[in-house]
Amino acid sequence: MKIFFLITAVFVAEKFTFSLCQRSPTISYISQEQIKDIGGNAEIVCSVSYAEEYPVLWSKTDKKKQTSLLISTGTTLILKSERFKIRHVPASMSYVLTINDLQETDAGVYQCQVIITLQNKITAETDLVVRRPPVISDNSTRSLVVSEGQSIQLECYANGFPPPKVSWRRENNRALATGASIYRGNVLKIANITKDDRGTYYCTAENGVGRGAGRHIAVEVEFPPSVKVVRPRLGQALQYDMDLECHIEAYPPPAVIWMKDDVALTNNQHYSISQYATADELTDTTLRVITIEKRQYGKYQCKAANKLGSSAGEVELFETVIPVCPPACNNNYYGK
Repeated sequence: MKIFFLITAVFVAEKFTFSLCQRSPTISYISQEQIKDIGGNAEIVCSVSYAEEYPVLWSKTDKKKQTSLLISTGTTLILKSERFKIRHVPASMSYVLTINDLQETDAGVYQCQVIITLQNKITAETDLVVRRPPVISDNSTRSLVVSEGQSIQLECYANGFPPPKVSWRRENNRALATGASIYRGNVLKIANITKDDRGTYYCTAENGVGRGAGRHIAVEVEFPPSVKVVRPRLGQALQYDMDLECHIEAYPPPAVIWMKDDVALTNNQHYSISQYATADELTDTTLRVITIEKRQYGKYQCKAANKLGSSAGEVELFETVIPVCPPACNNNYYGK
């Protein structure tokens, strides 16, 4: 009976040993998908069983391009980069891949492989997602110059992960063409643009990573001149000076002339013309009539023209008995 039990024990032991020898390598664990910020660190773990005699490799695959980059085999790092490290933990039969100072290019699919034969291997893979702050794309609108009445669209696109959300606003939070102060979306459309739509528009892209990204877009609207006369009728006594004024709104800046009796006036001993811009689209002009004579009373025209059209304003200068101040009170009386 003892011999029988001995033989049985030996048979079971041999069968168990044989079974152990026949067990195939397996990957018992691989890290789940990781989402990390750019500049951070990532640690990817691959645990194997029954793989003591087989090579264990880490590689990075690009499924779109169908390419693969070998990173390590066993505890040997093949990719020569100080940011990558590989270590083996014997207690858990784990191979730990560490990536420091994560870059955008580190994002992708990482694959752990156990090579059994040339034609046979066991694989497991996991994703590494690198969160990237927004960057405004080059195909976004930079600036526009359009004519009044046209329809336009301002475009703003941004790269990053998670995909950034884009919003629009105007300088000083003025109302957009939509009627609101903020618009969310990549394309802001403005139909039948007017001069009131000109100015600076701000595109902002945010995805919760970093401080976001922004771009300011200048929109210039070209429009024909509009002339406004400060005082349509002015009186002054003989031998005194008087200033005739016009305010002009136009873009591009207009050419301005003063006329009397269909004759263009110039600077001389009888007239002095001044002109200055108060803004890109605003021009002020003044005609000083010097030491007024009888023939200088009458109607004057302030004319402004640019490539989109022209406009004119009329000022009438009439005679008074009592001098009008100013400019008579500013020592401009030449008849003393």
